[in-house]
Amino acid sequence: MSVGEQADNPAIRIVIAEDQAIVRRGATMLLSMEPDMEVVGQARNGVEAVELAQLLHPDVVLMDLHMPLKGGVAATREITKDLPNTQVLVLTTLDDDETVFEAVRAGAQAYLLKDASEDELLETIRALRRGESRLTPQIARKVMDQFRRMATDSQLSRGTGAAAPDHAASAPARAPDTEPLTDKEQRILELISEGMTNRQIAHTLSFAEGTIKNYISRIMEKLHANTRTELALLSRRQPRAD
Repeated sequence: MSVGEQADNPAIRIVIAEDQAIVRRGATMLLSMEPDMEVVGQARNGVEAVELAQLLHPDVVLMDLHMPLKGGVAATREITKDLPNTQVLVLTTLDDDETVFEAVRAGAQAYLLKDASEDELLETIRALRRGESRLTPQIARKVMDQFRRMATDSQLSRGTGAAAPDHAASAPARAPDTEPLTDKEQRILELISEGMTNRQIAHTLSFAEGTIKNYISRIMEKLHANTRTELALLSRRQPRAD
């Protein structure tokens, strides 16, 4: 990367939140070797993660979920609420359905397991810089399965008049006046839910990447969604246009 390119594309500033020192240092060494990345802080627990994020305003927080003092889900929720320009990338060994879903609901824009390859981690960080979300197909399926269970519970409770379960009450609600999606928009939404990037969607549908971005902006407007992750959560219950 030339000096001019570096000036136009400043390094991605990263905070690593990980309670295991050897993992934290290893991630720091890996990311610091990349010319377009800079590790600006290391947190040993969730409390430090929130404090460092508020102090440093990083582009990305690499977040473990199982940490002392404050868990990664709670830390993610605070960071994404206070710092909308900071993206949280969950990197953890936890892959149970409830934990995955809660992390996404808390605002995580990407979710990787610690057995992910180095290249996958680096590309995910760069994707966040481009404004994309990343859920691996395995994680996306878990989110969709959890969402479908919650939607089913909600439908059952409406049908019987019984109170909906607590976890169903927290599901993201679609605005009643949401405009139906066109067939093309529905297809793009399905591809988002499968974890595809804008470039991959463009290749799949033989569109320009800029056209896909415009479609996604329109879909988000129709569904009153703020992030691609919200779109993934909403994707299974959108009405199709006639």
